[in-house]
Amino acid sequence: MSRLDRWAEHSARGLARSAGRRSFLARLGRFLLAAAGVSLLPVLPVARAEGGAAQTLPGEVEGPEGDPSKCEYWRYCAIDGFLCECCGGSATACPPGSELSPVTWVGTCRNPADGKDYLISYNDCCGKGLCGRCVCNRNEGDRPDYHWYRSNDINWCAGTSSQSYHCSIAVVLGPAKERQPER
Repeated sequence: MSRLDRWAEHSARGLARSAGRRSFLARLGRFLLAAAGVSLLPVLPVARAEGGAAQTLPGEVEGPEGDPSKCEYWRYCAIDGFLCECCGGSATACPPGSELSPVTWVGTCRNPADGKDYLISYNDCCGKGLCGRCVCNRNEGDRPDYHWYRSNDINWCAGTSSQSYHCSIAVVLGPAKERQPER
């Protein structure tokens, strides 16, 4: 093998070790866009609400729903854990540095503002140590552990990079249709 071939192989292998295909493609794309004089500002995400009115999600009814930092908040009827609202997140978002678990348990809670029942998805936020604040253990509709998919006593951090539990959130999935008979 000639000296030029060895140099080319050594350079290519060094480049492959230090930069992946995605970073190369990203740099190439940025270069091509800059060369073409294209501005990236128009493609940034922009909230375009009609008339400036705020959109409400199912279960997000204006009125006296309660305080999301308190265990008595209507969405927490089947929660068991620390409230992310008190741990740097919100009732619907994990705190920075934690990861949302892809598995969940579901409960049905009544919103006092409109008197309707809603399906609530309870997700654990994982990857940080225990929050330790605003513990909430409400077991309305909880089932024994042999119905694991209905139980709130399980660490639901399976499928995340870390199995360590931090806190829990409560996301409204939508209105509940009707109660299913107990099995």
